[in-house]
Amino acid sequence: MSGAWLLDGVLLLAVPAIALASLLSRRILPALAAFVAYGLLLALVWMRLGAPDVALTEAAVGGGVTGVLLIGAAARLRMPEAEAPPGWPLRLLTALLSLGITAGLAVAVLALPEPAPSLAPQAAAQLAATQLGNPVAGVLLAFRAIDTLLEAVVLVIAVIGIWGMAPDGAWGGRPGPEQLRLAEGPVVLLAMLLPPIGIVFGIYLAWVGADAPGGAFQGGSILAAMWILAWLAGLVRPPRIDSLALRLLVVAGPALFMLVGLAGFVVADGFMAYPAAWTKPVILLVEAALTLSIAVALCLLVAGWPMRRARA
Repeated sequence: MSGAWLLDGVLLLAVPAIALASLLSRRILPALAAFVAYGLLLALVWMRLGAPDVALTEAAVGGGVTGVLLIGAAARLRMPEAEAPPGWPLRLLTALLSLGITAGLAVAVLALPEPAPSLAPQAAAQLAATQLGNPVAGVLLAFRAIDTLLEAVVLVIAVIGIWGMAPDGAWGGRPGPEQLRLAEGPVVLLAMLLPPIGIVFGIYLAWVGADAPGGAFQGGSILAAMWILAWLAGLVRPPRIDSLALRLLVVAGPALFMLVGLAGFVVADGFMAYPAAWTKPVILLVEAALTLSIAVALCLLVAGWPMRRARA
């Protein structure tokens, strides 16, 4: 048995086992730890399937940022660990609904014709026109640019929704609870050592995404993780939400993307069309702006709504 087959077998057994552990755990923190591990294992599965871009996104967003958000939500809910579990009728209904969705997805996949319908050949044939070496970046920023724009806009809307939960007295203040500056410990050590490396790696992922696995979402997630680590150690604090610079950073990526899309009516063939001679530079500019906006938005989502009164 080769090493690849052994790894595939371990993943085949470990992924559903970790998923069940997360679902069946009666304690919040063990369930969340299993969820984060599940995301990291899924990243390995995507790598084995030859989809490194999806693997990077799963590791950074699915297992990393989402795990931090859930841990923060659990800490703020402060639900008692000894709370009575739901009764068997609700469990049975949930199990039946889950099985029904699984069966429906299985039928939909198995009912696809052979070969399955795909626009991949047409996209690959036109990839050279984008001047990009990474087909995933070409699809996301050229052939499905509107979808990518909407994903960036969703993050802005999520930040607005989080800020809207702030009490009137705290509006304009700093988001998140006050983080005490830690004098020592592993969090402080990591917060001092990792950010310089992580910032360079995040910028590299965003830059190289035009020609290799990476991109704005992956790079922005890494940059956000570095700030969150420093924030948890008490080394930095969030800016006030009435800061004009902060608000501009949140909307800079989607706004520039929208302006580029509208400019397509003038300089190209239509909305979200790029001028032939400037396709790659324009896409790199949009990717850079999106990286900053995604990083700032993710940081603000983790920090939460303003909890302290703004100071004059």
